[in-house]
Amino acid sequence: MYWQTSRYQIDLTRPQVMGIVNVTPDSFSDGGKHDATLAALKHCEQLIRDGADILDIGGESTRPGAPPVSLEDELARVIPVLREATQWGVPVSVDTYKPRVMQAVLDLGADIINDIWALRWQEGGAGSLDGTAVVAAHPNCGVCLMHMHREPQTMQVAPMQGDVLPQVRDFLVQSAEDLHAQGVDKARIMLDPGIGFGKTVAQNFALLARQAELLQAGYPVLAGWSRKSSLAGMVPHRHPDASLSATERLAPSLAAALLAAERGATVLRVHDVKETVQVLRVLEAIR
Repeated sequence: MYWQTSRYQIDLTRPQVMGIVNVTPDSFSDGGKHDATLAALKHCEQLIRDGADILDIGGESTRPGAPPVSLEDELARVIPVLREATQWGVPVSVDTYKPRVMQAVLDLGADIINDIWALRWQEGGAGSLDGTAVVAAHPNCGVCLMHMHREPQTMQVAPMQGDVLPQVRDFLVQSAEDLHAQGVDKARIMLDPGIGFGKTVAQNFALLARQAELLQAGYPVLAGWSRKSSLAGMVPHRHPDASLSATERLAPSLAAALLAAERGATVLRVHDVKETVQVLRVLEAIR
């Protein structure tokens, strides 16, 4: 089993670690640490040394309430990092929902489009592009389709209601099948249930507990639990809504990553690459 991307067939017979590179001043956990090109590139190098299989570069924060970023600003943040990172022998993903950014980064050699909107975002104005058309026109690029309820500005104001699993599964499967109908091979498609994107804490954990039901759709799954706010309640004597440091979020993040992998997730999108790689070696040892 593999994930077909622009330059690589990524082996999915073992969990792959996707290292997060936020080239932003305001991401929820590490915003501002790597917002300059040189700092972001140094972070990329460190992630690779720590064992990252994939780099995921993003130029716009999608934390709850985050303001949108202009096309020009996002390109200015992402392109310089992407140009260099694509020379380092690892698959490079770009976390974006804007079709013009997708087109630009694919033209520069990006391997994967990682889209929180699952290619639904509509770009206005003359000569607008469609994300589905951009991905379908590319011969090999990988794509990750994520479920998000509402949008970043409002998703946690009014989270989903009811049984979350069938709603997420049906949306993602329909999105994948629509893309496949446009000529995109199923081997190029990854699904992400969107932990924290418009779900309650209980719903997020239900998605982890019942992850096997999502896998029954026949597509590989990416799990993005790293440092999410739902993990705050795992820290003793802290309110679930309390702000937690990266150190305080590490242990529950690793536990969630391990459980996701044990339940069949084939890509883990994480901040803490070195520690996640160590945890996965324990899983590999018992297997």
